[in-house]
Amino acid sequence: MDRIESMGVFAKVVAKQSFSGAARELRLSQAVVSKHVRALEDWLGAQLLNRTTRRLNVTEIGALVYERCERILDEIDEVQQSTSALQTAPRGVLHLAAPVSFGITQLGPALADYLSRYPEVVVDATLDDRFIDLVEEGFDLALRVGALKDSSLMARRLAPVRFVLCATPGYVKQYGAPRQPDDLSNHRCLFYSLRAIPGQWRFVGPEGEVTVRISGRFRSNSGNMLYAALLAGAGIGLVPTFVAGGDLAEGRLVSLMPDYRPVESELSAIYPPGKSPSAKVRSLIDFLADRFGPEPPWDEWRQAGRSKKSNARTRWPSRE
Repeated sequence: MDRIESMGVFAKVVAKQSFSGAARELRLSQAVVSKHVRALEDWLGAQLLNRTTRRLNVTEIGALVYERCERILDEIDEVQQSTSALQTAPRGVLHLAAPVSFGITQLGPALADYLSRYPEVVVDATLDDRFIDLVEEGFDLALRVGALKDSSLMARRLAPVRFVLCATPGYVKQYGAPRQPDDLSNHRCLFYSLRAIPGQWRFVGPEGEVTVRISGRFRSNSGNMLYAALLAGAGIGLVPTFVAGGDLAEGRLVSLMPDYRPVESELSAIYPPGKSPSAKVRSLIDFLADRFGPEPPWDEWRQAGRSKKSNARTRWPSRE
């Protein structure tokens, strides 16, 4: 029989000084109550109660066991209450993993707002572009960009991740702008070595999806380093818009090959499997989904660009 349950039944018998009284309060039969007490005595190898037809006396060992059982049951109640509180109200330390570039450009400001909303949560964030084993490394939640591998992990899509082929105006002025994927062979392409297939870029154009091999003298496993080189005019990059959106809006970068759209990806939140995520994990996932999706704020430059093109095409009649 369950030892914790047997402790609870024994403690109730002692408190009520009666098997029948304990049975009524616990809504059990007297036979079941007796079985629990006998099971506890067998497990401990000691008699806990002296029972007669009229009286029930607690033995010396029984009194000691009763005291310890009360402590154990109180601690179990505290654990249950704490767990229930953690499940219903966001609190405690949340161990989070996220990609470096996304963490620096988008996640930091978002977490600042999240922590203001949930003052009882402490976020311990690790930025790393490798695939982290959440269970083995003790993370509550991870953000990932790209297709998710099949696993037992739970996942929720937060937002689309779009890419843009871009360069500085100075680079375009000096070397020209590619108009189709084949033109990239004549340009200095900066590419990220941690891509699923390094050295290949994929676009969707008038003829469908196109894959092109690129070449260049600068490659790195650091997206931040490549982006710094891109802004310095070192070449052409295929960059997430969550990194480049601000510089595109301000004109420090220009979008290239408008007829060819880079293949999109997605931002997902993943967490270990279980009955349900804790309140702190659930609250952060909901917060990020509301903040970033379905149309991310870092893609507002695209709408602004369309408006400018539309205004440029429109010629209102002059009153003069």
